[in-house]
Amino acid sequence: MKNMKPDLGIAQKNLDGVNALLNKVLADGNVLYIKLRKFHWNLSGDNFLELHELFEAQYNAVAEAVDLTAERISTLGGVAIGTTTEFAKMSQLKETPGKVPDNQSMLRELVGDHEMIIKSQRDFIDQCEDKFKDVGSADFLTGLIQEHEKMAWKLRKYFKETPETAKK
Repeated sequence: MKNMKPDLGIAQKNLDGVNALLNKVLADGNVLYIKLRKFHWNLSGDNFLELHELFEAQYNAVAEAVDLTAERISTLGGVAIGTTTEFAKMSQLKETPGKVPDNQSMLRELVGDHEMIIKSQRDFIDQCEDKFKDVGSADFLTGLIQEHEKMAWKLRKYFKETPETAKK
């Protein structure tokens, strides 16, 4: 039996456009998940236990968001990407193979990644609403943004102030 396309009151070309955006969200989520795991495994020094638990909580939350994103794509009749090659190609996040930053650098990198995701998803929300007429996906992305904002806020609380960073 052939899968039936959903009849959601959204033109197929618009569904295709939304699914392309959601696959970018899926790629970013998977790269962030992998980075959080790497940092979780390689922490040391100040706040080790707290950060170890915080990174674990974040990679679990990101894993849940990734699953929900893939399910949203399927709900809209699309196909979710699912290989590390596709994730790396479609993600805007950068990895640093072979390098393990210190804890403060990990925190700053993760905050930057969350903020990059937030900004791109704000643009995706506008596209979902205005271009693709899909308020459901816009609402879905709004929920994801709120989670990324909260995760970035928690990470920011661990920044150590220095005279150089206080001036910024």
